[in-house]
Amino acid sequence: MNDRQRELVHTLILNTNEYTHVHALAESLHCSEKTIRNDLKVVGEFIKDYPDATLDRKQGVGIQLVVEAEEKSRMLDRLSQAEPKSQEDRLIEITYQLLVSKDPVTLSELSSQYFTNKSTIKGDLNQIAPWLERFELELVSRQRLGHAVKGGELQKRNALARLPELASSQLSTSKEMLNLFSSYDVSVVRKLLRDMQHHFSVFSVEGDYESLLIHTLVMIKRTTQRSPITLDESAEETVSHTEEYGIADWFLTRLERILRIVFPQEERIYFTRHLISSKSNSGSSKKESNRLVEDIVEQLISQMGNFTVTDFYDDQTLKNGLNTHLESTVHRLHYGFTIHNPMLEEIKKMYPYMFRMVVLALEEVGAAHAFTIPEDEAAYVVLHFQASVERLQKHRNKLKKVLVVCNLGVGMSHLLQAKLEQTYRGFDIVDCVGMWEIDEALAKQAVDLVISTKSLPHQSLPVIVVSPLLEAKDKKRLDQFLKSIDQNSREGQNSEVIERFVEDELIYSDVDLEHRFKVVELLANGLVTKGNVTQAFPHSALLRERSSATSIGGGIAIPHAHPEEVLHSTVAIAILQEPLEWGREYVSVVFLLAMTKQDRSLIKPLIQRIASMSGSPEFIQNLKEAQDVSSIRQILRK
Repeated sequence: MNDRQRELVHTLILNTNEYTHVHALAESLHCSEKTIRNDLKVVGEFIKDYPDATLDRKQGVGIQLVVEAEEKSRMLDRLSQAEPKSQEDRLIEITYQLLVSKDPVTLSELSSQYFTNKSTIKGDLNQIAPWLERFELELVSRQRLGHAVKGGELQKRNALARLPELASSQLSTSKEMLNLFSSYDVSVVRKLLRDMQHHFSVFSVEGDYESLLIHTLVMIKRTTQRSPITLDESAEETVSHTEEYGIADWFLTRLERILRIVFPQEERIYFTRHLISSKSNSGSSKKESNRLVEDIVEQLISQMGNFTVTDFYDDQTLKNGLNTHLESTVHRLHYGFTIHNPMLEEIKKMYPYMFRMVVLALEEVGAAHAFTIPEDEAAYVVLHFQASVERLQKHRNKLKKVLVVCNLGVGMSHLLQAKLEQTYRGFDIVDCVGMWEIDEALAKQAVDLVISTKSLPHQSLPVIVVSPLLEAKDKKRLDQFLKSIDQNSREGQNSEVIERFVEDELIYSDVDLEHRFKVVELLANGLVTKGNVTQAFPHSALLRERSSATSIGGGIAIPHAHPEEVLHSTVAIAILQEPLEWGREYVSVVFLLAMTKQDRSLIKPLIQRIASMSGSPEFIQNLKEAQDVSSIRQILRK
């Protein structure tokens, strides 16, 4: 068979027990209907090797391949012989089969299909099972029957839509994901989604389009498999009068006409909910939703202010951004939808302190409203608060009080002052004086920095010497000087912050445990024994670790629990004998943070100090090679 005929067989296999019109097959394979009819003769010869497989033709309806699971596996084996699958592709395809199959799938079937042994397939299933748990699904093994996925239809659809997460390369796996569906269906849905966007401007970002493409393909697949979605009785009433329902009806009516299928009313409501979750300020529930979102934003800003000791209330940009983002989040949570944040791991590594604070704050807000915000959503919220902090920091930097010292006359002094104010708009230049006036000026006004046209060797304040004309080299030197002031200040605050809270009895080296939860439990119980935390602390720390793996990159993890469970601020340390899987990374050193409310201002420099260590592989290696507690303390001081 040629490549087109192989693709035709593959399409028929993917759509077994479903009729596909010859016209649809022709469009899918970019050829004429006559070519498809000729190719079907070749396909007929191909399936003669499979006694239980038949091609069923029905005039005016189409053609379908009727085949049992075992024969289908053999066909796929034969087709894939020239195209060996990578482990990532195999994981995605196996998970897909488990999610859409009505019957259990055996190890023998899978090992035969992928030309590998049962042990390898068992390893794949061990990776798939915990991933499915994130969607409240369970991979169950039935003796002599095989493996199947147990759970609700909505949860299965959420998992199907996020299959690319099983692999590291999103680009290749997204394409592989689409290959699981009929190429004709993919092209039809793509075109209709673009038409919908042209007429109604549904999507604000490209990610929403890609997400709805996958969800629509999943909906088509499950509808043809007669696996309907089940919604609560009030679902139709809440969305049937919205603008999005009209758009959904416009889209699905056209999709039904082209694909010759019928979507039940529940599927129309399901699709409408996806549209609502992709848009802000939507539908008849706008006012009610806005009130709830505004309340959540106010509480979130308040909690973040308490945890970070930062006043966010005057940042209107933050409020507007959170209102827009959290409206869609609230809809998704209400409807039971999940999203994938492709930047999650990067955000956790880049902003470990802010990520932990946002998770803590969202837990408080979620408890007040009886919902849980997953870490994929939390990571987007982190970006809003991090941007706010940088805006506030920029504003604070602008408020640096500066004394300008120039002894070349009033005219030159004013010119220098004007140049500084133009270049560094945030400088609050309190005065511009001559050399003989410095003491008097400083007695009247406290300043952060002195900018002088001459050296001031006996001045205790930071001083930068510049040319009266403020040349380019002066600006560069001034920039470097200001940067060094901020960096030295941070390093001075952070250098001893870990050692301050570490106790010798709570440093564990050469730890050999099989799971990260065991490590957290070991450290937390040590804190309980020392009387530094409450009895509830270990449970709280484990709950937080289950909801969000606390690795921050570089082989380091920072588990923690709520400050209310902490009696005395402490940092417990575990140095692992071998790297241990910690979420999506491997970790060698664990810092369990137990900080009281009173010490909350020290959490940021503490996490910043640990994060700086994560960028040094030598640091991890030195800790692993340390012979005793004193050596470990010495390494921590560096």
